[in-house]
Amino acid sequence: MGTFKIEGGIRLKGEITPQGAKNEALQILCAVLVTSEPVTINNIPDIIDVNKLITLLGNLGVKIKRNGLGSITFQADEVNVGYLETEAFKKEGGSLRGSIMIVGPLLARFGKGYIPKPGGDKIGRRRLDTHFEGFMNLGAKFRYNREDHFYGVEAPEGLTGTDMLLDEASVTGTANIVMAAVLAKGKTTVYNAACEPYLQQLCKMLNSMGANITGVGSNLLTIEGVEKLGGCTHRILPDMIEIGSWIGLAAMTRSEITIKDVSWDNLGVIPNTFRKLGITLERRGDDIFIPTHENYQIKTDIDGSILTIADAPWPGFTPDLLSIVLVVATQANGDVLIHQKMFESRLFFVDKLIDMGAKIMLCDPHRAVVMGHNFKSQLKATTMSSPDIRAGISLLIAALSAKGTSTIQNIEQIDRGYERIDERLRAIGANIVRV
Repeated sequence: MGTFKIEGGIRLKGEITPQGAKNEALQILCAVLVTSEPVTINNIPDIIDVNKLITLLGNLGVKIKRNGLGSITFQADEVNVGYLETEAFKKEGGSLRGSIMIVGPLLARFGKGYIPKPGGDKIGRRRLDTHFEGFMNLGAKFRYNREDHFYGVEAPEGLTGTDMLLDEASVTGTANIVMAAVLAKGKTTVYNAACEPYLQQLCKMLNSMGANITGVGSNLLTIEGVEKLGGCTHRILPDMIEIGSWIGLAAMTRSEITIKDVSWDNLGVIPNTFRKLGITLERRGDDIFIPTHENYQIKTDIDGSILTIADAPWPGFTPDLLSIVLVVATQANGDVLIHQKMFESRLFFVDKLIDMGAKIMLCDPHRAVVMGHNFKSQLKATTMSSPDIRAGISLLIAALSAKGTSTIQNIEQIDRGYERIDERLRAIGANIVRV
């Protein structure tokens, strides 16, 4: 188990470039299975979760050619579907949440798809019903082995387009259903579809391969099935969650940082949400410049009520950044209510921040009130463990702002989502060592 040693209280300065988006990469990599032709993906982040999925694709028989940093060409012309029923796959597929998205393309192309109960962050219940109900709507038969938590869908005669209303706007569920529907017979409409930029990227990629998807960017997708898809070249967007993390880092450490090539048009409400916390962001071309903050004032609602920041499906605020917002608020001037609606275990890391001296009242599993210190009382260094990716980066930001030397254990959780984070932080002046 790896550990970070962090000397806090150092002001940072410089430029940092966000990695390719983890959540887009997991969808895009699964989509290489819908065609037998070569697909080249650029700006792939070098992180644990993505590398696990690439290894899984290789074990399925997908040919993998590395072209250079962040660029890989995949060709799924000799897929070994039998690997899905091996014990090795049950172990491998169960270690990664994103593995669920191989089911849609495999079902569409080969008439069957299997998956063990996927792993991922322990942040609360993460249901798979949307995925499998969508497949069943397309004509697949579902089976589930309760003893080893193994899911299966089969459609030996192929899938047939239909109209469906999703019970929740699941991003991975929508992606899985879209990848299955592009090769189904006839027309499929998906209402209450997720419309995140990364889902839009998936649809654009599939269209470039010959799919016929309209309504991209809305919550109503129409998909005219085609018989076959071809190859393409695709570039992954910068990671909006990492961009939000760097904004929070700059504010908490009172640093002057430029975040390069952020794809402003795909950030949605993220910049304005941080502005509500009093953080100054300047748009310089496609970069974000954050000047040094001696303090930042949380805004209230129009009627003077306490500011509430809550997660919501896109174009609402992404739940992956609520942990960042919460830790940034600990040094703001003012109070804020953080409302995490989607996951009931995601706020439990706040006890570690309270140990560091933060003023936080955990109201229930979904809500926390943060009373900012306005930098009058610096957080204190401590020893802690990273429970999941986003809590891990939040604790790392807290440690970089704290007085003294902190230790963060279980940093593999951070490595799952952030590429070479210690090296990149040292490049802008941080004192962080990987033990």
